[in-house]
Amino acid sequence: MPLWQVFHPKDAYTAEDKEALADRITGLFRRTPLPDFYVVVVFIELPAESFYVGGKPRKDFVRFKVDQMAHTMADQIKRDWWMRRVEDAIAPFVTARGYDSEVQIDEPGRDLWTINGIAPPPFRSIAEKKWLKENRARPYTEDDKMPAPPPGLATEAVVPPSEGKQMSIGREISK
Repeated sequence: MPLWQVFHPKDAYTAEDKEALADRITGLFRRTPLPDFYVVVVFIELPAESFYVGGKPRKDFVRFKVDQMAHTMADQIKRDWWMRRVEDAIAPFVTARGYDSEVQIDEPGRDLWTINGIAPPPFRSIAEKKWLKENRARPYTEDDKMPAPPPGLATEAVVPPSEGKQMSIGREISK
């Protein structure tokens, strides 16, 4: 899940603003693609006397704390690209409104993460494709942990063996 905690000044965002920002954040992950239900956004409103930066109270600062364990980025080029996407997504709610901001993304391991008591399936696996389609967590088999084939590629026999041909993992097998 990506868990986004948005620490912001009191009255910085209306309910409609929060919904729109949460949708923009969720949209970042639709491109991956990850199931929408993986994305959790929590808005934490802070009064001016509880928000300090550099030892000084701030009424114009928004901090994003993100735990991103569904999928991690292996190299700096991907991380830089991702940070640009994040900054673009939040800009209408931060810089465009005159707020300063900070974004921190941590990538904890997946091994201590469950949804409804189920460990999420591997990234781009058959099971994750099912979760994406249904937009919900559901039990899956060990076989469902296998990588999902590209769209249109067969994964099981599609022509009965009696016809002399069999398709397996997208290749014709002659008898």
